Amino acid sequence: MKSSTPAPTPKLRQWSTLHPEFAFLPRKFKIAVSGAREDRAATGWHDVGLQLAKNAAGEVGFRVTVGGGMGRTPLIGAVIREFLPWQQIMNYIEAVVRVYNAHGRRDNKYKARIKVLVKSEGQRYIDAVEEEYRQIMEIDGGPHTISQAEFDRVAACFVAPALTDLPDLDPQALEAALQARAAGHVAFGRWLQRNVHAHRNPQLRAVTLSFKRPGQSPGDASGDQLEALADLVDEYSAGEARVTHDQNMLLPWVHASRLFELWQEARALGLASANVQLLTDMIACPGGDFCALANARSLPIAEAIAQRYQDLDELDDLGAIDLHISGCINSCGHHHSGHIGILGVDKDGKEWYQVTLGGSDGSDLSGPAAAGKVIGPSFSAAELPDVIEAVLDTYRDLRERGESLQSTVRRTGLEPFKEAAKTARHRDEPVAA
Repeated sequence: MKSSTPAPTPKLRQWSTLHPEFAFLPRKFKIAVSGAREDRAATGWHDVGLQLAKNAAGEVGFRVTVGGGMGRTPLIGAVIREFLPWQQIMNYIEAVVRVYNAHGRRDNKYKARIKVLVKSEGQRYIDAVEEEYRQIMEIDGGPHTISQAEFDRVAACFVAPALTDLPDLDPQALEAALQARAAGHVAFGRWLQRNVHAHRNPQLRAVTLSFKRPGQSPGDASGDQLEALADLVDEYSAGEARVTHDQNMLLPWVHASRLFELWQEARALGLASANVQLLTDMIACPGGDFCALANARSLPIAEAIAQRYQDLDELDDLGAIDLHISGCINSCGHHHSGHIGILGVDKDGKEWYQVTLGGSDGSDLSGPAAAGKVIGPSFSAAELPDVIEAVLDTYRDLRERGESLQSTVRRTGLEPFKEAAKTARHRDEPVAA
Protein backbone atom coordinates (compact mmCIF):
# COMPACT_ATOMS: atom_id res chain seq x y z
CA MET A 1 0.00 0.00 0.00
CA LYS A 2 1.35 3.39 -1.02
CA SER A 3 0.29 6.54 0.81
CA SER A 4 1.14 10.22 1.15
CA THR A 5 -1.19 10.58 4.14
CA PRO A 6 -0.68 8.38 7.24
CA ALA A 7 -3.98 8.27 9.13
CA PRO A 8 -6.17 6.00 6.90
CA THR A 9 -3.35 3.75 5.77
CA PRO A 10 -2.73 1.61 8.89
CA LYS A 11 -6.45 1.01 9.28
CA LEU A 12 -6.77 -0.15 5.67
CA ARG A 13 -3.66 -2.30 5.96
CA GLN A 14 -4.76 -3.97 9.20
CA TRP A 15 -8.27 -4.57 7.90
CA SER A 16 -7.20 -6.01 4.55
CA THR A 17 -4.30 -8.21 5.70
CA LEU A 18 -6.40 -11.12 6.98
CA HIS A 19 -9.63 -10.28 5.14
CA PRO A 20 -10.88 -13.42 3.30
CA GLU A 21 -11.74 -11.49 0.13
CA PHE A 22 -8.16 -10.19 -0.08
CA ALA A 23 -6.82 -13.72 0.53
CA PHE A 24 -8.73 -14.94 -2.55
CA LEU A 25 -7.47 -12.35 -5.05
CA PRO A 26 -6.35 -13.83 -8.40
CA ARG A 27 -3.39 -11.43 -8.78
CA LYS A 28 -1.49 -8.77 -6.86
CA PHE A 29 -3.53 -5.81 -5.67
CA LYS A 30 -2.17 -2.37 -4.78
CA ILE A 31 -3.92 0.57 -3.11
CA ALA A 32 -2.58 4.14 -3.23
CA VAL A 33 -3.77 6.95 -0.96
CA SER A 34 -3.02 10.65 -1.44
CA GLY A 35 -4.02 13.24 1.13
CA ALA A 36 -2.58 16.33 -0.57
CA ARG A 37 -4.27 18.75 -2.95
CA GLU A 38 -2.27 17.21 -5.78
CA ASP A 39 -1.83 13.52 -6.44
CA ARG A 40 1.47 12.59 -4.78
CA ALA A 41 0.95 8.83 -4.83
CA ALA A 42 0.29 8.17 -8.55
CA THR A 43 -3.20 6.98 -7.57
CA GLY A 44 -4.33 6.63 -11.17
CA TRP A 45 -1.69 3.96 -11.76
CA HIS A 46 -2.86 1.64 -8.96
CA ASP A 47 -5.52 -1.05 -8.69
CA VAL A 48 -7.38 1.26 -6.31
CA GLY A 49 -6.57 4.95 -5.99
CA LEU A 50 -7.92 7.11 -3.16
CA GLN A 51 -7.52 10.87 -3.53
CA LEU A 52 -8.69 12.98 -0.60
CA ALA A 53 -11.50 15.32 -1.65
CA LYS A 54 -14.24 17.58 -0.32
CA ASN A 55 -17.81 17.77 -1.55
CA ALA A 56 -19.91 20.92 -2.00
CA ALA A 57 -20.85 20.86 1.68
CA GLY A 58 -17.18 20.82 2.72
CA GLU A 59 -17.30 17.22 3.94
CA VAL A 60 -14.13 15.15 3.63
CA GLY A 61 -14.05 11.97 1.61
CA PHE A 62 -12.25 10.26 -1.25
CA ARG A 63 -12.32 10.27 -5.03
CA VAL A 64 -12.07 6.60 -5.95
CA THR A 65 -10.39 5.19 -9.05
CA VAL A 66 -10.14 1.49 -9.89
CA GLY A 67 -8.27 -0.42 -12.56
CA GLY A 68 -4.95 1.35 -12.97
CA GLY A 69 -1.71 -0.47 -13.59
CA MET A 70 1.49 -0.61 -15.61
CA GLY A 71 3.10 -3.79 -16.96
CA ARG A 72 2.47 -5.03 -20.48
CA THR A 73 -0.97 -3.36 -20.54
CA PRO A 74 -0.67 0.17 -19.09
CA LEU A 75 -4.06 1.53 -18.03
CA ILE A 76 -5.21 4.51 -16.00
CA GLY A 77 -7.77 3.80 -13.30
CA ALA A 78 -11.38 4.69 -14.03
CA VAL A 79 -13.17 7.08 -11.67
CA ILE A 80 -15.99 5.05 -10.14
CA ARG A 81 -16.88 7.47 -7.35
CA GLU A 82 -16.24 11.22 -7.43
CA PHE A 83 -16.91 11.43 -3.70
CA LEU A 84 -17.15 8.77 -1.02
CA PRO A 85 -17.45 9.69 2.69
CA TRP A 86 -14.23 8.70 4.47
CA GLN A 87 -16.17 6.66 7.04
CA GLN A 88 -17.26 4.21 4.31
CA ILE A 89 -13.96 3.64 2.55
CA MET A 90 -13.49 0.06 3.79
CA ASN A 91 -17.07 -0.93 3.02
CA TYR A 92 -16.65 0.41 -0.51
CA ILE A 93 -13.30 -1.27 -1.12
CA GLU A 94 -14.85 -4.54 0.03
CA ALA A 95 -17.47 -4.10 -2.69
CA VAL A 96 -14.71 -3.40 -5.24
CA VAL A 97 -12.85 -6.57 -4.26
CA ARG A 98 -15.97 -8.76 -4.08
CA VAL A 99 -16.91 -7.94 -7.66
CA TYR A 100 -13.31 -8.50 -8.77
CA ASN A 101 -13.18 -11.91 -7.10
CA ALA A 102 -16.53 -12.89 -8.58
CA HIS A 103 -15.79 -11.88 -12.18
CA GLY A 104 -12.01 -11.50 -12.58
CA ARG A 105 -10.19 -13.77 -15.03
CA ARG A 106 -8.58 -16.80 -13.42
CA ASP A 107 -7.85 -18.75 -16.59
CA ASN A 108 -5.04 -16.46 -17.79
CA LYS A 109 -2.58 -14.84 -15.39
CA TYR A 110 -1.89 -12.04 -17.86
CA LYS A 111 -5.56 -11.06 -17.80
CA ALA A 112 -6.23 -11.65 -14.12
CA ARG A 113 -5.55 -8.08 -12.92
CA ILE A 114 -8.51 -5.90 -11.96
CA LYS A 115 -7.52 -3.39 -14.65
CA VAL A 116 -8.48 -5.92 -17.35
CA LEU A 117 -11.88 -6.50 -15.74
CA VAL A 118 -12.61 -2.77 -15.42
CA LYS A 119 -11.48 -2.15 -19.01
CA SER A 120 -13.61 -4.96 -20.46
CA GLU A 121 -16.75 -4.38 -18.39
CA GLY A 122 -16.73 -0.59 -18.09
CA GLN A 123 -19.99 0.75 -16.68
CA ARG A 124 -21.23 -2.76 -15.87
CA TYR A 125 -18.36 -3.15 -13.42
CA ILE A 126 -19.17 0.20 -11.79
CA ASP A 127 -22.86 -0.73 -11.53
CA ALA A 128 -21.96 -4.09 -9.97
CA VAL A 129 -19.75 -2.38 -7.37
CA GLU A 130 -22.48 0.11 -6.48
CA GLU A 131 -25.02 -2.70 -6.06
CA GLU A 132 -22.62 -4.71 -3.91
CA TYR A 133 -21.92 -1.60 -1.82
CA ARG A 134 -25.67 -1.01 -1.39
CA GLN A 135 -26.09 -4.55 -0.08
CA ILE A 136 -23.13 -4.20 2.30
CA MET A 137 -24.68 -1.04 3.74
CA GLU A 138 -28.38 -1.98 3.76
CA ILE A 139 -28.28 -5.73 4.37
CA ASP A 140 -24.98 -6.25 6.19
CA GLY A 141 -25.31 -2.97 8.08
CA GLY A 142 -22.05 -1.41 6.95
CA PRO A 143 -19.86 -3.52 9.26
CA HIS A 144 -16.62 -1.76 8.33
CA THR A 145 -17.77 1.81 8.86
CA ILE A 146 -15.01 3.81 10.57
CA SER A 147 -16.31 5.65 13.62
CA GLN A 148 -14.90 9.01 14.66
CA ALA A 149 -13.59 7.38 17.83
CA GLU A 150 -11.67 4.78 15.82
CA PHE A 151 -10.30 7.44 13.48
CA ASP A 152 -9.14 9.48 16.47
CA ARG A 153 -7.46 6.41 17.98
CA VAL A 154 -5.46 5.79 14.82
CA ALA A 155 -4.72 9.48 14.22
CA ALA A 156 -3.30 9.75 17.74
CA CYS A 157 -0.44 7.52 16.57
CA PHE A 158 0.62 10.20 14.09
CA VAL A 159 0.82 13.37 16.14
CA ALA A 160 3.49 15.90 15.22
CA PRO A 161 6.61 15.77 17.41
CA ALA A 162 6.82 18.41 20.14
CA LEU A 163 10.26 19.78 19.11
CA THR A 164 10.45 21.57 22.47
CA ASP A 165 14.24 22.02 22.29
CA LEU A 166 14.10 24.32 19.25
CA PRO A 167 13.72 28.12 19.39
CA ASP A 168 10.42 29.82 18.58
CA LEU A 169 11.54 32.33 15.95
CA ASP A 170 9.70 34.78 13.73
CA PRO A 171 9.05 33.03 10.35
CA GLN A 172 9.96 36.14 8.35
CA ALA A 173 13.23 36.48 10.23
CA LEU A 174 13.96 32.80 9.60
CA GLU A 175 13.39 33.18 5.88
CA ALA A 176 15.53 36.32 5.73
CA ALA A 177 18.38 34.51 7.51
CA LEU A 178 18.14 31.59 5.08
CA GLN A 179 18.26 33.84 2.04
CA ALA A 180 21.24 35.72 3.46
CA ARG A 181 23.05 32.42 4.02
CA ALA A 182 22.14 31.27 0.49
CA ALA A 183 23.54 34.48 -0.99
CA GLY A 184 26.93 33.60 0.47
CA HIS A 185 26.86 29.90 -0.44
CA VAL A 186 25.75 29.19 -4.01
CA ALA A 187 25.60 25.42 -3.50
CA PHE A 188 23.46 25.83 -0.38
CA GLY A 189 21.19 28.22 -2.27
CA ARG A 190 20.62 25.67 -5.02
CA TRP A 191 19.85 22.98 -2.45
CA LEU A 192 17.48 25.30 -0.60
CA GLN A 193 15.56 25.93 -3.82
CA ARG A 194 15.43 22.34 -5.05
CA ASN A 195 15.43 20.08 -2.01
CA VAL A 196 13.68 22.09 0.72
CA HIS A 197 9.88 22.33 0.79
CA ALA A 198 7.39 24.53 2.63
CA HIS A 199 5.77 23.16 5.78
CA ARG A 200 2.39 23.78 7.40
CA ASN A 201 4.38 24.92 10.44
CA PRO A 202 6.14 28.10 9.20
CA GLN A 203 9.16 27.38 11.40
CA LEU A 204 9.73 23.96 9.87
CA ARG A 205 10.72 22.62 6.46
CA ALA A 206 10.49 19.23 4.77
CA VAL A 207 13.82 18.24 3.24
CA THR A 208 14.53 15.75 0.47
CA LEU A 209 17.93 14.07 0.65
CA SER A 210 18.83 13.01 -2.88
CA PHE A 211 20.11 9.47 -3.42
CA LYS A 212 21.01 10.29 -7.03
CA ARG A 213 24.73 10.88 -7.50
CA PRO A 214 27.47 9.53 -9.79
CA GLY A 215 29.13 6.33 -8.70
CA GLN A 216 26.08 4.87 -6.94
CA SER A 217 22.90 3.51 -8.45
CA PRO A 218 19.70 5.57 -8.04
CA GLY A 219 18.29 4.96 -4.57
CA ASP A 220 21.30 2.95 -3.36
CA ALA A 221 23.14 3.61 -0.11
CA SER A 222 25.99 1.89 1.67
CA GLY A 223 25.68 0.56 5.20
CA ASP A 224 27.89 3.37 6.48
CA GLN A 225 25.72 5.97 4.75
CA LEU A 226 22.57 4.52 6.30
CA GLU A 227 24.14 4.49 9.75
CA ALA A 228 25.14 8.14 9.36
CA LEU A 229 21.72 8.97 7.90
CA ALA A 230 20.04 7.53 10.98
CA ASP A 231 22.07 9.93 13.10
CA LEU A 232 21.00 12.85 10.86
CA VAL A 233 17.37 11.87 11.20
CA ASP A 234 17.62 11.72 14.98
CA GLU A 235 19.44 15.04 15.12
CA TYR A 236 17.44 17.11 12.64
CA SER A 237 14.03 15.45 12.03
CA ALA A 238 12.76 14.19 15.39
CA GLY A 239 13.79 10.64 14.52
CA GLU A 240 11.46 10.38 11.53
CA ALA A 241 12.24 9.87 7.83
CA ARG A 242 10.18 8.65 4.88
CA VAL A 243 11.30 6.84 1.76
CA THR A 244 9.74 8.40 -1.34
CA HIS A 245 8.65 6.60 -4.50
CA ASP A 246 11.31 8.66 -6.28
CA GLN A 247 13.95 6.63 -4.39
CA ASN A 248 14.96 9.52 -2.14
CA MET A 249 14.59 10.18 1.60
CA LEU A 250 12.31 12.85 3.07
CA LEU A 251 12.96 14.42 6.47
CA PRO A 252 9.61 15.95 7.48
CA TRP A 253 10.43 17.84 10.70
CA VAL A 254 13.49 20.01 10.11
CA HIS A 255 13.64 23.41 11.83
CA ALA A 256 14.51 26.17 9.37
CA SER A 257 17.27 27.49 11.63
CA ARG A 258 19.16 24.18 11.23
CA LEU A 259 18.98 23.77 7.46
CA PHE A 260 22.53 24.95 6.85
CA GLU A 261 23.92 22.50 9.41
CA LEU A 262 21.91 19.67 7.88
CA TRP A 263 23.11 20.57 4.39
CA GLN A 264 26.74 20.51 5.48
CA GLU A 265 26.41 17.07 7.05
CA ALA A 266 24.35 15.67 4.17
CA ARG A 267 26.93 16.97 1.68
CA ALA A 268 29.69 15.15 3.55
CA LEU A 269 27.67 11.94 3.09
CA GLY A 270 27.07 12.57 -0.61
CA LEU A 271 23.34 13.10 -0.04
CA ALA A 272 22.99 16.81 -0.83
CA SER A 273 22.75 16.83 -4.61
CA ALA A 274 20.53 19.78 -5.58
CA ASN A 275 18.80 17.81 -8.34
CA VAL A 276 15.34 16.96 -6.98
CA GLN A 277 12.85 16.77 -9.90
CA LEU A 278 15.64 17.36 -12.40
CA LEU A 279 16.81 14.92 -15.09
CA THR A 280 19.34 13.10 -12.90
CA ASP A 281 16.75 12.54 -10.14
CA MET A 282 15.70 9.45 -12.06
CA ILE A 283 13.87 6.30 -11.00
CA ALA A 284 15.53 3.02 -12.00
CA CYS A 285 14.81 -0.59 -11.11
CA PRO A 286 17.73 -2.96 -10.31
CA GLY A 287 17.48 -4.45 -13.81
CA GLY A 288 19.52 -7.35 -15.10
CA ASP A 289 22.36 -6.81 -12.62
CA PHE A 290 20.17 -8.16 -9.82
CA CYS A 291 16.73 -9.25 -11.08
CA ALA A 292 16.07 -12.62 -12.71
CA LEU A 293 13.01 -11.24 -14.51
CA ALA A 294 14.85 -8.40 -16.27
CA ASN A 295 15.47 -8.39 -20.01
CA ALA A 296 18.16 -5.73 -19.81
CA ARG A 297 20.31 -3.83 -17.33
CA SER A 298 19.02 -0.52 -15.98
CA LEU A 299 21.82 0.68 -13.73
CA PRO A 300 24.55 1.17 -16.37
CA ILE A 301 22.07 3.23 -18.42
CA ALA A 302 21.24 5.38 -15.39
CA GLU A 303 24.95 5.91 -14.70
CA ALA A 304 25.75 6.85 -18.32
CA ILE A 305 22.99 9.47 -18.37
CA ALA A 306 23.95 10.81 -14.94
CA GLN A 307 27.59 11.16 -15.99
CA ARG A 308 26.64 13.06 -19.14
CA TYR A 309 24.43 15.54 -17.25
CA GLN A 310 26.45 16.74 -14.25
CA ASP A 311 26.30 20.47 -14.95
CA LEU A 312 23.66 21.87 -12.56
CA ASP A 313 23.28 24.99 -14.70
CA GLU A 314 22.35 22.78 -17.65
CA LEU A 315 19.99 20.70 -15.52
CA ASP A 316 18.29 23.82 -14.22
CA ASP A 317 17.94 25.10 -17.77
CA LEU A 318 16.27 21.84 -18.84
CA GLY A 319 13.87 22.16 -15.92
CA ALA A 320 11.81 19.53 -14.17
CA ILE A 321 12.00 16.18 -16.01
CA ASP A 322 10.95 12.74 -14.78
CA LEU A 323 13.19 10.03 -16.24
CA HIS A 324 12.15 6.47 -15.40
CA ILE A 325 13.97 3.25 -16.35
CA SER A 326 12.61 -0.32 -16.23
CA GLY A 327 14.59 -3.44 -17.08
CA CYS A 328 11.53 -5.36 -18.25
CA ILE A 329 7.83 -5.04 -19.02
CA ASN A 330 6.88 -5.51 -15.36
CA SER A 331 7.58 -1.76 -15.10
CA CYS A 332 9.13 -1.65 -11.64
CA GLY A 333 10.90 1.55 -12.72
CA HIS A 334 7.54 3.12 -13.68
CA HIS A 335 8.77 3.87 -17.22
CA HIS A 336 5.20 4.31 -18.48
CA SER A 337 4.71 7.38 -16.25
CA GLY A 338 8.03 9.08 -16.99
CA HIS A 339 8.28 12.25 -19.06
CA ILE A 340 11.04 10.17 -20.61
CA GLY A 341 10.62 6.42 -20.16
CA ILE A 342 13.19 3.74 -20.94
CA LEU A 343 12.20 0.05 -21.16
CA GLY A 344 14.72 -2.75 -21.47
CA VAL A 345 13.75 -5.43 -24.02
CA ASP A 346 15.35 -8.65 -25.25
CA LYS A 347 15.93 -8.94 -29.00
CA ASP A 348 17.56 -12.21 -30.07
CA GLY A 349 19.37 -12.50 -26.75
CA LYS A 350 20.70 -8.94 -26.82
CA GLU A 351 19.78 -5.94 -24.68
CA TRP A 352 17.80 -3.16 -26.38
CA TYR A 353 15.89 -0.19 -25.03
CA GLN A 354 12.57 1.31 -26.02
CA VAL A 355 12.10 5.05 -25.39
CA THR A 356 8.78 6.74 -24.62
CA LEU A 357 7.85 10.38 -24.14
CA GLY A 358 4.98 12.20 -22.46
CA GLY A 359 4.12 9.86 -19.59
CA SER A 360 2.68 11.25 -16.37
CA ASP A 361 2.15 10.07 -12.79
CA GLY A 362 -0.76 12.46 -12.20
CA SER A 363 1.14 15.08 -10.19
CA ASP A 364 0.84 18.81 -10.80
CA LEU A 365 4.27 18.73 -12.42
CA SER A 366 3.30 16.05 -14.93
CA GLY A 367 -0.40 16.60 -15.55
CA PRO A 368 -3.18 13.99 -15.67
CA ALA A 369 -1.93 10.40 -15.43
CA ALA A 370 -1.03 9.03 -18.86
CA ALA A 371 1.25 6.45 -20.45
CA GLY A 372 4.15 7.67 -22.56
CA LYS A 373 4.27 6.92 -26.29
CA VAL A 374 7.06 5.08 -28.09
CA ILE A 375 9.25 7.22 -30.35
CA GLY A 376 10.63 4.49 -32.59
CA PRO A 377 12.34 1.09 -32.78
CA SER A 378 14.51 0.07 -29.86
CA PHE A 379 18.01 1.43 -29.34
CA SER A 380 21.21 -0.25 -28.19
CA ALA A 381 22.78 0.56 -24.83
CA ALA A 382 25.59 2.40 -26.58
CA GLU A 383 23.12 4.58 -28.49
CA LEU A 384 20.84 5.42 -25.60
CA PRO A 385 22.74 8.35 -24.00
CA ASP A 386 23.00 9.95 -27.45
CA VAL A 387 19.27 9.41 -28.00
CA ILE A 388 18.43 11.14 -24.70
CA GLU A 389 20.74 14.01 -25.62
CA ALA A 390 19.10 14.34 -29.06
CA VAL A 391 15.64 14.43 -27.50
CA LEU A 392 16.68 17.10 -25.00
CA ASP A 393 18.45 19.19 -27.64
CA THR A 394 15.26 19.08 -29.72
CA TYR A 395 13.26 20.20 -26.71
CA ARG A 396 15.58 23.17 -26.20
CA ASP A 397 15.23 24.12 -29.86
CA LEU A 398 11.43 23.89 -29.90
CA ARG A 399 10.36 25.11 -26.46
CA GLU A 400 8.69 28.42 -25.89
CA ARG A 401 9.61 30.68 -22.98
CA GLY A 402 9.05 28.89 -19.67
CA GLU A 403 7.75 25.74 -21.38
CA SER A 404 8.52 22.33 -19.85
CA LEU A 405 9.44 19.19 -21.76
CA GLN A 406 5.96 17.80 -21.06
CA SER A 407 4.26 20.90 -22.47
CA THR A 408 6.51 21.00 -25.52
CA VAL A 409 5.84 17.34 -26.36
CA ARG A 410 2.10 17.89 -26.04
CA ARG A 411 2.21 21.01 -28.22
CA THR A 412 4.49 19.73 -31.00
CA GLY A 413 3.66 16.03 -30.99
CA LEU A 414 6.21 13.23 -31.18
CA GLU A 415 7.44 13.61 -34.76
CA PRO A 416 10.29 16.10 -34.12
CA PHE A 417 11.57 13.89 -31.32
CA LYS A 418 11.30 10.73 -33.41
CA GLU A 419 13.41 12.33 -36.14
CA ALA A 420 15.98 13.52 -33.60
CA ALA A 421 16.23 10.04 -32.07
CA LYS A 422 16.87 8.55 -35.53
CA THR A 423 19.86 10.80 -36.04
CA ALA A 424 21.40 9.48 -32.83
CA ARG A 425 21.60 5.92 -34.10
CA HIS A 426 25.10 4.54 -34.59
CA ARG A 427 25.67 3.45 -38.17
CA ASP A 428 27.38 0.25 -37.12
CA GLU A 429 24.42 -0.79 -34.92
CA PRO A 430 21.55 -2.86 -36.36
CA VAL A 431 18.03 -1.51 -35.89
CA ALA A 432 15.83 -3.53 -33.54
CA ALA A 433 12.17 -4.05 -34.28
